[in-house]
Amino acid sequence: MKDATFKPTVLYLIALIICGSNGIVASLINLPSYQIVFFRMLLGTLFLLTVKFVQKEAFTIQKYPKDFQALIGSGIALGLQWTFLFEAYQLVGVGIATLEYYCGPVIVMALTPFLFGEKFTTKKILGFLVVVIGAALIIGYGVGLNLSPTGLLLGALSAVLYAIMVICNRQLKNVSGIEGTSIQLGIGCAVVALVTIVFHSIELPADPASVNWLAVLTIGLFNTGLGSFLYFPQLTKIPVQRVAVFGYLEPLSAVIFSALILGEPFGLLKIIGTACIIGGAIFAELSGASSNKSEAIETPL
Repeated sequence: MKDATFKPTVLYLIALIICGSNGIVASLINLPSYQIVFFRMLLGTLFLLTVKFVQKEAFTIQKYPKDFQALIGSGIALGLQWTFLFEAYQLVGVGIATLEYYCGPVIVMALTPFLFGEKFTTKKILGFLVVVIGAALIIGYGVGLNLSPTGLLLGALSAVLYAIMVICNRQLKNVSGIEGTSIQLGIGCAVVALVTIVFHSIELPADPASVNWLAVLTIGLFNTGLGSFLYFPQLTKIPVQRVAVFGYLEPLSAVIFSALILGEPFGLLKIIGTACIIGGAIFAELSGASSNKSEAIETPL
């Protein structure tokens, strides 16, 4: 008999690789980072709302005001974190920014004993320390290349905002999947639009004819919309340990894509730092998953 988790696992891997190309696609768009994020979130929201309409699934969020409050918090964090991350892409490169961003799950692990009463284990502490070493190596690598300190800071802030987003999402009790994601993306889109109006006024691309609109549509509809559609339904269909391990294919693919396609340097410190961040995070997450097999591992898209 064929393993029932085979198809969901394949779809999950496809979603991760799609999302791992975010930085590559963004590099093809000659727009400010906040405009890229706005279009990405707007198109992703429209895609998921269309899916909801086609599937004739009614929204239930109106029944759960506390869930809506949590989605507001996570949506705000999501909009800001993607804005910082995409700016970091432009300032320090896709590989380094992505690796900084993927320290977010480990920040959550470090905070859960204080916020949710979960216990530290020796394995979690060890994994956390390995990730910290990896992050230090990545930042040191960036400093050695004279990369933008602002870009390194924005990459780190995107990781902190990721942690805030996950903490808000853990307050959700009844709303999840495509409904929760579409609402979260819509709120994030509104936040990015508001930030744009406040700091940059209402502006259109300086030269719309020069914008690679195919890349804009790709990152919005394909990477964000389809990626989310493939990603979230699989989380409840495959073992949590597999979600934890395979989830780090996204940053790994982003680093590899950035080196092969964008020609970003891939020195020894970056290799060691990548191994520490991804390996340490997997080790720490698996130690938690083994003690609570029903808990879904959340990874950033």
